[in-house]
Amino acid sequence: MWPSETLSFTRSPESNTTGAMDWTQVYEAVRWIQLIMAVFSILGSASIIWLIGPRLSQAPELQPLFQLSVADLLLAACWLTGGVLYSQSCSNLSVLCYNLHTVEQVLYMASFFFTLNYVWNLYTVTREKFNSCFSGYSVQFSNRVSVKAKLIAAFSGLCPALLMVPVFIRGNASHCQANFTEPYRCLLMHTGALFLRPGHQQLSSTCSVLHVYQIVLFLGSFLVTLLGITGLVVKARCIHRRAVTANGYLGNEERALFRVMDLRMLLYPLVFIFCWGPAVALAFLRVAKPSTGHGVAGVCLYISEAFTSASQGFLNCLVYGWTRLHLRRAGLVLFSRDVDTQTPLLRSQQTRSYMAPGTIR
Repeated sequence: MWPSETLSFTRSPESNTTGAMDWTQVYEAVRWIQLIMAVFSILGSASIIWLIGPRLSQAPELQPLFQLSVADLLLAACWLTGGVLYSQSCSNLSVLCYNLHTVEQVLYMASFFFTLNYVWNLYTVTREKFNSCFSGYSVQFSNRVSVKAKLIAAFSGLCPALLMVPVFIRGNASHCQANFTEPYRCLLMHTGALFLRPGHQQLSSTCSVLHVYQIVLFLGSFLVTLLGITGLVVKARCIHRRAVTANGYLGNEERALFRVMDLRMLLYPLVFIFCWGPAVALAFLRVAKPSTGHGVAGVCLYISEAFTSASQGFLNCLVYGWTRLHLRRAGLVLFSRDVDTQTPLLRSQQTRSYMAPGTIR
C-alpha cells in the first residue's frame, strides 16, 4: 500500500535484530493465506454479482450492493495478483508491486465508501418499511436510479482515484518503487519489514511524504466510514426498538421481520470492522509507535490482516446469503398469514409490501 521503510532484508541472524528465527517464513505463510482468502472473496463477490446483476434494471435499489461487490471483486483480484507475484523475479517487478499497491488502496478506499453507501441504503429501507407498517401503505420503489444515487456512486469511485493521483505520478517520478526490492514487496498493503535491522536506509524526503500521505488517507477514510456506519446503526436500532415496543400495531411476524433487518444492519458493519481492524491497528502502530509496529505485535497484526482484509468479499457473501434467506422466510410467513384474511384487493396491494425487493434482497 505504501513504500517499505527498509531496503535490505537478510536471512543472517547476526543482521536481524531478533536473531532468533528467519522471519521470511512469516511472509511465506502470509502469501498462502492471502492467496486462499482472495480466491474465496472472488467467488463470494462474483456470486453476489451473478445473483443480483440480472435484476438491476427492475430493482435499482440493489445498485449499492452491486457496486460494493464489484469493488470487493477487484480488490480480491489484486490480492490474488500480489500473492502470485510473491518472490517472482523480473526486471520491472518492483514497479509492478508499487503500482499494484497504489491500485489496491484506490479499491479498498472505494470499498469503504461503497460500504457506507450500502449501509445507508439498508437504513433507508428499514425506515421506509417501518413507516409503511404504521401508515398501512405499501413501500413504493422506483424502477429508475435517482440522480442522488448516481452522484454518490460516482463520488465513491472517483474520489479515491483522484486522491491517489499524486502517489501514481510523483511516486513513479521519484522512483519510490525502488523501495519494493524485498521478497514481501507484493504482499497485502505492507507498511515495511516486520523487524527493523541495523544499517537500514531511509526513504527519500518525497517518498516519505507520500508514505505518510497514504497512511493518512487510509486511516482517514476508515474513520469517516466507521463514524458514518455507527451513526446509521444507532438510528436503525432506534427504529427496531420502536418496532418491538409498538404493541397493537405489529404482530409477531412483523417483529421477526424487523429483527432480521436489524441483524442485517449490524452484520455488515461488523464485517467491515473485522476485516480492516488489524490493518488499521498496524498502520496506526507504525505511525504512533514504530518500535511496537516492528515487533511481535506487528507480526500478529500482519498475519491477522492476511486473514481478514482479503476476506471481505467472502464474508459479505455469507451475510448476504444468510439475511436474504431469513428475510424471504419472514416475508413468506407474513404473506401466507394474510392471504386468507384479506380481500383480493387488499391482498394485491400488500403483496409488493411483503415481498419488496428493497427488503428481501
